[in-house]
Amino acid sequence: MSDASEPKLAAAQSAALEAARGRADSYVQELADFVRIPSVSTDTKHADDMTRAAEWLAERVRRAGVPDVNIMPTAGYPVVVGRWHAAPGAPTVVIYGHYDVQPPEPLELWKSAPFEPELRDGKLYGRGASDDKAGVLSAVYAVEAAAAATGAPPINVTFMFEGEEEVGSPNLVPFIRANKELFAADLAISADGGIFDVGVPSLTVGSRGLTGVEVSVKGANADLHSGMYGGAVANPIMALSHILSSLQDENGVVQVAGFYDGIPELTPAERQAIDSVPKVEGELESLGLQEWWGDPAYTPDERRVVRPTLEVNGMWGGYQGAGIKTVLPSEAFAKITCRLVQGQDPAEVADKLSQHILAAAPAGVSVNVRKLPGNGRAYQMPLDLTVLDLAGDAMEATFGQRPFPVWTGGTVPVAEQFVSELGIWCLYFAFGEPDNGLHAPNEFYRVKTLHQGVEATIRLFFGLAENPAALQSPAEV
Repeated sequence: MSDASEPKLAAAQSAALEAARGRADSYVQELADFVRIPSVSTDTKHADDMTRAAEWLAERVRRAGVPDVNIMPTAGYPVVVGRWHAAPGAPTVVIYGHYDVQPPEPLELWKSAPFEPELRDGKLYGRGASDDKAGVLSAVYAVEAAAAATGAPPINVTFMFEGEEEVGSPNLVPFIRANKELFAADLAISADGGIFDVGVPSLTVGSRGLTGVEVSVKGANADLHSGMYGGAVANPIMALSHILSSLQDENGVVQVAGFYDGIPELTPAERQAIDSVPKVEGELESLGLQEWWGDPAYTPDERRVVRPTLEVNGMWGGYQGAGIKTVLPSEAFAKITCRLVQGQDPAEVADKLSQHILAAAPAGVSVNVRKLPGNGRAYQMPLDLTVLDLAGDAMEATFGQRPFPVWTGGTVPVAEQFVSELGIWCLYFAFGEPDNGLHAPNEFYRVKTLHQGVEATIRLFFGLAENPAALQSPAEV
């Protein structure tokens, strides 16, 4: 971008910010209208509501001025796609979000009806207010306001709003693969995500991957009398316990052969960044713990967000009722999941885990291992990407403090899918706060945060327009 164009962009940005502030009251009312639609993707009885939510969102994107808007089918719920490409030579971004929400149960714990949004103390309460309807609308509002000064946004924008995030996005990758030209871009921006704390901005730069298996151990063909058969027939629960105990040492270091293969060492910059994230005061005590546990080669913070894990999520079998029942159970089961990091392939890790489990099975039982759905690769942005500086500038101008990089210990498959399917980085630029009650009763979104999200996104758009050369692809890094 030439120096001569910078004053024009600065003036246009100021006009866009003023336009957003002038529409602030309508933003809250529209978010309430959107939340009122019970777009619960996990429950087929809400299929009509899912259609209604997609139609409502598509119409709102059109009213923002986006000239090309379509509701595109998938094998499941549709994707709302909007394209506004009126800035030749400027960067192109794909803005991702989702319009589906979690079920509202348990209903008795809500102070107001989950789909009758209520404004209390500067917070809009309702299912989906934070996850992810406020994020979606913040991006739409930012595009609308950014176009106010000159008739079009300063960058080229493609919206991709799906309806299946809350069920694992099973149809998103096939949809992207079938429409790669439609989504060709220089950067993806996720409007789904959050910041470190209330009013404390951060930039998520990585998330772990996921894979998992279910183990079933079979002994006799029926439960047996433990007095008659105990000591002569293998106990599946004891056999399963033996298998599970072989997976880690006493410090939690995974003993599965090849589990850590291919994982790059943490760089000094990464370790410093993780250590610099503010600590949650009294977190151990609030969890009822006296100390952290795990591999002593890494700090607790590192183990929680950038190191792989192997966890038994559930184990069951045998008699669990009141009193005693002297039974030798015929079956036992366990579910195991692994959080993965860069260098680990979900399918390969699941194979290695399965091989270990089968090899560790004691005599007298048969063991079956079934891979669980929901796999995803880890995602990691280099800390020195210039786009992170631009995003930091936009957040700092809005919140009054510089954001810092953070990692999420969970799994967000779509971020890595933008890399693997479209060859672009995914910038998390969303503003949900940790107390918003995501997936829980009384979910809410602060009105102040809604306005801050719109303004920060406007600043990001103009920052990208001023610095198109700042966008690097993963292939260039």
